[in-house]
Amino acid sequence: MNDAVITKISGPLVVASGMKQANMFDVVRVSELGLLGEIIEMHGDKASIQVYEETSGLKTGEKVVSTYEPLSVELGPGLIGNIFDGIQRPLTEIMKVAGNNLTRGINVPALDRERQWVFEPNVEIGERVYGGDVIGYVQETDVVRHKIMLSPKLGGIIKEITGGTCTAEDVVAIVIDEKGVEHGVGITQKWPVRVPRPYKKKLSPDRPLVTGQRVVDSLFPIAKGGVAAIPGPFGSGKTVTQHQLAKWADADIVVYIGCGERGNEMTDVLNEFPELIDPHTGKSLMERTVLIANTSDMPVAAREASIYTGITIAEYFRDMGYNVALMADSTSRWAEALREMSGRLEEMPGEEGYPAYLGSRLAQFYERAGRVISLGRDGREGSLSVIGAVSPAGGDISEPVSQATLRIVKVFWGLDSALAYKRHFPAINWLTSYSLYANSLGKWFNENINEEWTSLRGKIISLLSDEAQLEEMVKLVGMDALSWGDRLKMEAARSIREDFLHQLAFHEVDTYTSASKQYMMMKLVTEYYEKSKEALDKGMDIETIVKLPVREKIGRFKYVKEEDTEKDFGEIINMLTEELSLEGGEADA
Repeated sequence: MNDAVITKISGPLVVASGMKQANMFDVVRVSELGLLGEIIEMHGDKASIQVYEETSGLKTGEKVVSTYEPLSVELGPGLIGNIFDGIQRPLTEIMKVAGNNLTRGINVPALDRERQWVFEPNVEIGERVYGGDVIGYVQETDVVRHKIMLSPKLGGIIKEITGGTCTAEDVVAIVIDEKGVEHGVGITQKWPVRVPRPYKKKLSPDRPLVTGQRVVDSLFPIAKGGVAAIPGPFGSGKTVTQHQLAKWADADIVVYIGCGERGNEMTDVLNEFPELIDPHTGKSLMERTVLIANTSDMPVAAREASIYTGITIAEYFRDMGYNVALMADSTSRWAEALREMSGRLEEMPGEEGYPAYLGSRLAQFYERAGRVISLGRDGREGSLSVIGAVSPAGGDISEPVSQATLRIVKVFWGLDSALAYKRHFPAINWLTSYSLYANSLGKWFNENINEEWTSLRGKIISLLSDEAQLEEMVKLVGMDALSWGDRLKMEAARSIREDFLHQLAFHEVDTYTSASKQYMMMKLVTEYYEKSKEALDKGMDIETIVKLPVREKIGRFKYVKEEDTEKDFGEIINMLTEELSLEGGEADA
């Protein structure tokens, strides 16, 4: 392999000859600088390599050396709270070595080799172990107990195991396999990023990932192990919505991939997350978060790898039995990287220049989500939920990336710039969004929160869709031409929009709403409509109903602290009954 040399350079694509012994997806080192690359195409002894670093200054004739290993990530203690680039280089450590700018060819191990960890064994000498078994624990942060698992490919008898302090490189156990070969086991392992990690069994997605965002949980819920897409034009709130989900979702671990987004947005994440107090643990949010930063000014080829790096790390924590939420922001930038590499490879372009395999690559990524029983004897149950932002040019979701995504995902949260300009956040359009998990998760909400949940959701969606039709009529004939019943529908829908769906991310109480409080809010806005309809039938005036003092109380309920909701809910229901009773109507009349 010493005779392998560069024959062509086209941006991040390098073609090398003399690579007959190399394999597809092998990692290679390019030139004297040792730039990291990956073989993506082979023709005879010629290999096309996508280089994950800046290629300016390379010359033909420079050497290329294959490692004969696929692109892999290091998995073990030290992942949590760390910030990596798209190919799992630790940016904080690199800054200590090379300063603020990434140096080409720099080779820093992903996990700190000097940091000491305390390993607690979980198995005994002579015990038979299988792939995926937990052999011990390391307390990685105050909130994450890192389970040290045997590689899925290894099994046998424990010959030696030692507890105490160790580093990422130390051997903590020796396993003798069925052939009598001894294998040293450390607290870290490697896994190729393009190969999904195996599991015992996939479970049906019938438990919700509670996010605390009302429009999501109540109308368009996502399951644990589910997949969702957030498409929307520039400025409609994709990133803020993903930040909210990362902060508040009912997940043990969050993996946030900034894939090709603007550097200043990623800087906000890096500055904000360490200061955020996790509501579930009272500690910093970074104590259960892994960040992967691959901004738009970083080499384009590394965007493609960043998605796989992130989901492999997420699968690793899922295998421990944790509920993991992965945020990818955004898959459109990842698709653009695919398009650029495809163009340089001179492949036949598909729609809008994207490669013909765009749909299958997206499917390979999203299909790695799910709720599973992990390998190992203890039957750990973990889940990996994937939420991908899509940034269609001009907000046009008929473009290929959005359409390919919609064919795969089960939840569609369509962001609407018109709602964003009206300052309605989250700007998720309730007429175009959907969730295919709604029916199966409705059973869970009915059993665990309140048996009325599904019927209230149905009433709210019905009122919102009726309002859209009535608005068209109002544009033509004016509000005064509507019947009192239709005007009441418009008022009830306005209450749903303003008092229930509108949610302030920066308000200390309104930023998160528990499922039980969401039920109360749904009950209040629907009860107002039902009781008002009865009062109308008994002769109360529509103007009186619209101006009732209880409307203000319903509107302020979102700002009521969790511990006071039961008391306030009961008071508002009583107030509704009193103000909308026939006697009250006659008195007002």
